[in-house]
Amino acid sequence: MGTGGESFHPTPKAMIATYATAADFTTWGERAKSMTVAELLYTVNDCCQAAESMTGWNPIKENFYMDQACTYGMELSRR
Repeated sequence: MGTGGESFHPTPKAMIATYATAADFTTWGERAKSMTVAELLYTVNDCCQAAESMTGWNPIKENFYMDQACTYGMELSRR
């Protein structure tokens, strides 16, 4: 608490970096092979929405979700 003129601004915590790894891409690709078209469409849409919610806030997570969307989307393209 201060004398009244200042405002409280918490120090932002460091962003936790969760980059997609080669193992993630392998896991997603294998999982996608066993999914139905409806499941793939739902997953791609969900990943895109998650990425959009990270836009301007956490670019690392935004790109993580876009990597997922692209990986599942590639399986849709193969079919």
